[in-house]
Amino acid sequence: MSLSCIEVLTGKNPTATIIWLHGLGADGRDFDAIVPELKLDPSLAIRFIFPNAARIPVTVNGGMIMPAWYDILDMSIDRKVDTKQLNQSAIDIIALVEKEIARGIPSEKIILAGFSQGGAVVYQAALTYHKPLAGLLAMSTYLATSETRKLADSNAKLPIMIMHGSQDPVVPEALGQFANKFFIDKGYKCQYKVYPMQHSVCAEQITDISCWINNTLMS
Repeated sequence: MSLSCIEVLTGKNPTATIIWLHGLGADGRDFDAIVPELKLDPSLAIRFIFPNAARIPVTVNGGMIMPAWYDILDMSIDRKVDTKQLNQSAIDIIALVEKEIARGIPSEKIILAGFSQGGAVVYQAALTYHKPLAGLLAMSTYLATSETRKLADSNAKLPIMIMHGSQDPVVPEALGQFANKFFIDKGYKCQYKVYPMQHSVCAEQITDISCWINNTLMS
């Protein structure tokens, strides 16, 4: 399925792309306003892409129809999800990556970012993609397919930044710590940062995201 997207450019003739996924019940507008707040290096011309998830029934919300990358079947610590839908969303994101490559952006200059449900999707997309990416930013999220995912050698050296709130009541920080250990044990270049917040984004985190993007795209 072709996803509708919001695009924000930080300069003419972009040389890098960041595809940033929202969480459950939100849409592409959830993060587009963050771009000017990042205060990125002015030499970077970046195309930010904020895709919109399809509206589907979500079991944990009583079957209510809302924007979602996949159905969540229960809210246990193991987070039972519709893996087929998650994999399809990851395929849709990879299609956006391929579109950016066709627009002249090298895969090595494409970052995938995601918050909560969106983070679970970009984990799947980035780590199974057959071309090397610039980096992966995972915010307040979890590894939904750690036991079934086949990791692609092309992104074995992928820089990963995991960020989580210490007071998160929706996605417990233990799930962020689990992902961090999973990647370190497998030899990935993984960083982990925790903030005194709930299931959200804070000012300190935005500063850290800015530094990480600058370092990742300018290295």
